[in-house]
Amino acid sequence: MSLRRYAARRLAIGLVQVLAVVTAVFLLVQALPGDAAVALAGDNPDPARIEQIRAAMGLDRPAVQRFGDWLWGLARGDFGESLISGRPVVEFLRDGLGPTLVLAVLALVLLVPLAVLLGVLAALREGGPLDKAVTTVTVGLHSIPEFALAVVLIAVFGVQLRWLPPTAVGADLLGQPAVLVLPLVVLVARPLCSISRLVRAGMIDALASDHVRHARRLGIGVARVRFAHALPTALAPAVQQVARTTDWLLGGVIVVEAVFVIPGLGTILVDAVAGRDLPVVQGLAVVFAVTTVVVNLVADLLVFRLAPRSVAIA
Repeated sequence: MSLRRYAARRLAIGLVQVLAVVTAVFLLVQALPGDAAVALAGDNPDPARIEQIRAAMGLDRPAVQRFGDWLWGLARGDFGESLISGRPVVEFLRDGLGPTLVLAVLALVLLVPLAVLLGVLAALREGGPLDKAVTTVTVGLHSIPEFALAVVLIAVFGVQLRWLPPTAVGADLLGQPAVLVLPLVVLVARPLCSISRLVRAGMIDALASDHVRHARRLGIGVARVRFAHALPTALAPAVQQVARTTDWLLGGVIVVEAVFVIPGLGTILVDAVAGRDLPVVQGLAVVFAVTTVVVNLVADLLVFRLAPRSVAIA
């Protein structure tokens, strides 16, 4: 199968996935108790007042009609307006995208080289002290939830030792790098464990493969065999894991943003769900779904280039 044909097939599947995700989010938000009109009506609202607000916001129309109107607007690049504040949804996305992108990009810049380095070093010293230490630490660290790790780091380094800021309240993320240290540690910890273990396993398998043994018999240098022949094959499964990690990072990193009070897309999503602000929730769902499709498409194409046989078999 050619690369172009494979990319077209994956893109078509991705478009169907985006539509399915957006539809599922709409239905799930509809199933939540209460709505934006109740939230705006205040405490002990008059039922007549609620109905007036619902009519003004268009919430009295059938759900199918509202969903169809929203999809038509989306096709024209219109994400709609917030039911709570009346602001365009695009403004919410613009305000929250910056902090989330800062965290995601910095986490990936740290994560990828560290994971590959740890995985390769552990594989080259299979069964040795370094390999055992890396395996033990990664297995233990991977079992700790992000929320628990964040709370422990805040309590130790932010409250007791006071080495680092415990939250990002009122801070400039780029102007005060110390604010980013603890969130980045939490973001990188678990993906580092999983990706480094995948690289280690892939590197061990690649070093034992027939084509690597053949390269050794031809007298090719050890370093070239390891990094030009074995490493690309070993990275194929890790690339897909990096794609899943990128989805998680760009999806708002809701727990991390909530714990460290970072005003990113995750925080906006939590507030929108609490206020039943359907257009904002749907706008975020589109961003997350499109990001997932694009990132996984790029990852699949990279895997196709690195190990086309495995993709063809799959």
